[in-house]
Amino acid sequence: MMKTTRHGKTAGSDAVVEVRLDDLITGVDELVAPHPTEEYIAPGFIDLQVNGFAGVDYNDPAAPHEAIAKSIRTMFTTGVTRLLPTLITGSEERITGALKNLTSAKREFERAGLPEGAAIEGFHVEGPHISPEDGPRGAHPREHVRPPDVEELKRWLEAAEGLVKLVTVSPEWPETPRYVEELTRRGIVASVGHTRATPEEVRAAAAAGATMSTHLGNGAHAVLPKTSSYIWAQLAEDRLTASFIVDGIHLPANFLKSSIRAKGVERSVLVTDAVMPAMCAPGPYELGQVAVELRSDGSVVLRGGTRLAGSALRMDYAIGNAVRLGEVSLRDAIVMATVNAARAGRIQGRHRGLNPGQKGDLVRYRWDEDAKKLTVIETLVGGVSVYNRD
Repeated sequence: MMKTTRHGKTAGSDAVVEVRLDDLITGVDELVAPHPTEEYIAPGFIDLQVNGFAGVDYNDPAAPHEAIAKSIRTMFTTGVTRLLPTLITGSEERITGALKNLTSAKREFERAGLPEGAAIEGFHVEGPHISPEDGPRGAHPREHVRPPDVEELKRWLEAAEGLVKLVTVSPEWPETPRYVEELTRRGIVASVGHTRATPEEVRAAAAAGATMSTHLGNGAHAVLPKTSSYIWAQLAEDRLTASFIVDGIHLPANFLKSSIRAKGVERSVLVTDAVMPAMCAPGPYELGQVAVELRSDGSVVLRGGTRLAGSALRMDYAIGNAVRLGEVSLRDAIVMATVNAARAGRIQGRHRGLNPGQKGDLVRYRWDEDAKKLTVIETLVGGVSVYNRD
């Protein structure tokens, strides 16, 4: 493919770099006498948890492929270049049906040479092996919660052509340690989430190979012991990298700041947990069998109630929110949405940021320090410009 170059500052530095790339980054050099610029450049953003976007529900086994492609093209405008479409708790028929449909869409896009195919790195199955209790279960349907089952995992992998990359599971089930060992053996990331597990069960899951916490601080009881709970246990467990939904709704600033300080930036990842109404107009929506409402404040709740049901967050806003609410630097927020996400989700070719040999995924953006707002100018996937604001 044709080689191209892009220029810009990197967060945390006034130096201007030139990035040369085709499908991979081939060179990165600091320019000695660059023209002044207010544009920045970063690796493309990665979202490990996105249930739907721009009016499309990835959990729907009948979601049209063109609609899926359109939703990903909309995501490109937010700087996301790689994602794990995420399936929540449902019947096995619905989960395998959605996996087959998404896999078929990915293969169709790849055959057509569309970057939307490359953007789908694999799939995150969030449940159904979660807590059945109100609170930890979140908005997941109780009737489809069930214990971990290795045989069911094998059927998911068959439906997805092996592309299940991340599974959220609660450590409270007796079957969890063996299940996590099986996930790990197959190279699948095991993530603790939607749980009422004891601290001992959390540690056992980590010992078995779990390496993540799914949207830490959410999918939990409203009231917990003040010094000992599954949240404290995950914060204290250095083997777990935590993901956070930083929309200003799911987590208060004090919890977010404290959690990032406890985990360290190096063990913190930004996710959107976006659902179908993201980037749509406020109003009523259906997420499979679940009736929800996108409110004018940006929250997505079960219709008629206040329980959160995913988010309407976009990753470019999440980065700005992390700086504003989490009080991290722009550089650290970018790392949490790129390199850390790649390492936590085992996204190959994205572990080392802007370095030769890495995939040619880039974002050019502007940064408003006063407003803590990031504006995407251009997004490239595998060296191909997929969005250009200019």
